[in-house]
Amino acid sequence: MCTENTEADLDRAGMPVARRSFAVLAGAGALIAALPARAIAGKPVRGRDVTIKTDDGICDAYFVAPAEGKHPGVLVWPDIRGLRPAFRQMADRLAGEGYAVLTVNPFYRWQKSPVVDAANDWGDPAVREKLFGYLKQLTRPIVETDAKAHLAFLDTQKEVDTRRRLGTTGYCMGGPMVIYTAALGPNRVGAAASFHGGGVGTDKPDSPHLLIDDSNAGYLFAIADNDDQENPEEKNRLNAVLAPSPHWHEVEVYKGAMHGWCPPDGRAYDEAAAEKAWGRMLELFKAELA
Repeated sequence: MCTENTEADLDRAGMPVARRSFAVLAGAGALIAALPARAIAGKPVRGRDVTIKTDDGICDAYFVAPAEGKHPGVLVWPDIRGLRPAFRQMADRLAGEGYAVLTVNPFYRWQKSPVVDAANDWGDPAVREKLFGYLKQLTRPIVETDAKAHLAFLDTQKEVDTRRRLGTTGYCMGGPMVIYTAALGPNRVGAAASFHGGGVGTDKPDSPHLLIDDSNAGYLFAIADNDDQENPEEKNRLNAVLAPSPHWHEVEVYKGAMHGWCPPDGRAYDEAAAEKAWGRMLELFKAELA
């Protein structure tokens, strides 16, 4: 996942540190310019900042949906750099595809979003150390506390069609979170997509992938090439538990794509691979959120 090993891989690949840094892509206009033209099309959408009451406090988040009608809800767990303009833009794009999208700040207990910005760049070791400290505290019970509140929030929004099941997506550290979310709400969550998710299928007795049987969802696991090289058995563990599932499922290693390739403000952003993963997510949602 997003470790110093990944940074070293990017260095070896010749990726410049400031290639797509938050400071460079701080504005919505710059983010739109960074995305491929096909990413900007879609239904007119309306977004708003929201707050969600959990058992542990108030979570700040971004909710966006098509301007008209009711639509399946989707909960988005961002990567370790948190809720920021890039993820707002991605939420807008997904809403344009016909979904009501909630993107949350997973670090709300300690800091409001954005946790990374021009003054607190991911390239600063002190900022990374702080965020990894937050991450260590996001245990499964903590994530489940938040997921329960976030799913309930979606189901109270007038833009959400509660007759259709919910989806969830997670990036980097959000990979395990989508499994926890789907297992927590098997009667409500119908689709879970993990993009370069960290630690989704380990050899530990508490590995997140062992909860897949407790869910009732379709799954997409899009795995970074360098993550697969570091943990080559992960894809096999995922495939083994998903093989009996009657739901849509896919586990794929994206050859040449490095950890973090999906968000457009990331150092590892790979447009072709990101677009492929986006398309597979839409196929999952089409199959399971009917």
